[in-house]
Amino acid sequence: MNQLNSVILEGNLVRDPEARLTPKGTPVCKFAVASNRSYKAEGVRQEEVSYFDVEVWSKVAEACEKHLQKGRGVRVVGRLKQDRWIDEEGGSHHKIKVVGEHVEFKPQNTASAGPGDSNESEDENLKESIEDTVEESLEEVLI
Repeated sequence: MNQLNSVILEGNLVRDPEARLTPKGTPVCKFAVASNRSYKAEGVRQEEVSYFDVEVWSKVAEACEKHLQKGRGVRVVGRLKQDRWIDEEGGSHHKIKVVGEHVEFKPQNTASAGPGDSNESEDENLKESIEDTVEESLEEVLI
């Protein structure tokens, strides 16, 4: 029986995404997200930043490669995955990453946008487009 493994992560890319194809031609895109948290400790506001590695596959990877860049805000829905390996000296290592199954792109902040200009409809269309491609990919897997 599968147990619950689900994560929702929101933040900004800390560098441009890295895209590649697997030997079988499946697109993979990796990027890192910084997520901020504010809290008060003894009446003083504190800031905490956490960094997360994210990996997406297939149509979602293609969309992320095309539309993401350093600084862009994202919301990632996915699951945690632990990679384990042994190095050349026999040392055991592990790393946890987020495998994204759904990615929403936040509106870009454009300094050149004037009053009334907005990328909101473009970003909304992009979100719908990504949701459609994810649904198509899921249908292919389920068939």
